[in-house]
Amino acid sequence: MKGIQNKNVSLHDINTNTIMSLSKFESEVKYIHQDIAIVYGRFSDLRNLSALKERLSDPEVREKMQTQLPADKLEEAERQLQNVAFEEDSISLASPMGNIKLSIVEREAPKCIKLQSEGSPIPLYVWIQLLPHGEGACKMRVTVGAEVNMFMKGMVAKPLQQAAEGLANILSTIR
Repeated sequence: MKGIQNKNVSLHDINTNTIMSLSKFESEVKYIHQDIAIVYGRFSDLRNLSALKERLSDPEVREKMQTQLPADKLEEAERQLQNVAFEEDSISLASPMGNIKLSIVEREAPKCIKLQSEGSPIPLYVWIQLLPHGEGACKMRVTVGAEVNMFMKGMVAKPLQQAAEGLANILSTIR
């Protein structure tokens, strides 16, 4: 205790400065049969992602999603997607936790796009990483990061891992 008193560190300082850390959740690598420059161009302008709304009306896409998601989750995803607004540098959505905006904070052509949340209860980050994979193809991985303490990590790990996988699955289908 004497060492802590000499350094003037309070329990509050210890809790806020040393326990919070960035937890990362990575998707599996997805293979996209398009040139990396085309894929990067599509993802670096978030307005291009509005195609997701149109894809849900495609019977083939719906059938594939039904095999990957329970019916109630698919309906929830469809409802959520209807409330999403796509702009060049951001995506805004209404969630049970309030309005959340993901904004592009960095572009590194043609290999990485980084997004950061605004308005979320915990700081969230999304990285879309691309690598060339032969002629006219690329690999993609999505990483979702959250600044949480060790107690929160256990509560958010599964949903954030699912978010990384789901986002990678969705992005890999956009043409």
